[in-house]
Amino acid sequence: MPTTADLKRGLVIQIDQAPCLVLDVTSQSPSARGGSTLFKTKYRNLLTGQVLEKAFKGGERIDEADFERRKGQFLYPDAEGGVFMDLENYEQYELAGELFDGAKDYLLEGMEVQLGVFEAQVVSIDLPLTVELVVTETAPAIKKATATAQTKEALLETGLRLQVPGYLEAGEKIKVDTREGRFISRA
Repeated sequence: MPTTADLKRGLVIQIDQAPCLVLDVTSQSPSARGGSTLFKTKYRNLLTGQVLEKAFKGGERIDEADFERRKGQFLYPDAEGGVFMDLENYEQYELAGELFDGAKDYLLEGMEVQLGVFEAQVVSIDLPLTVELVVTETAPAIKKATATAQTKEALLETGLRLQVPGYLEAGEKIKVDTREGRFISRA
């Protein structure tokens, strides 16, 4: 069983019977003799999406969640959300709501993702850091652009709208950062 010394970013622990992803850990040493070190954590409850904070005393035992990351694949969108397949056992999961809404703008059919499974239920979708998407609509390329960077709005094949450089045209493939939802480069 892990202790507070094992706390680090990315670890999934169990707090109040829910899997929680540790986002940040800081340690605070006491100034008085005999005081124990405090480990302050910031975590996201994977069932509710809430970001909370909790402090643990040094040496305290923490519960590791029955959480597993599995390779998955996005199969297709349906009326309420999307259908994903576990690539290890070929089990299919229908996901909807906030879990799917946060990822849908970056998903193409057949794309590989990481599925976070807790007690036989998918509770998180980890996208690749970048995805390649095709620009379907944008204003014409800006000729003789000035020294300042000019951007324009573009509509991508998944329905995502974002700001792109003025030189891009419809039909071009670009790389998009999935964490921040911003243009990186041409593909």
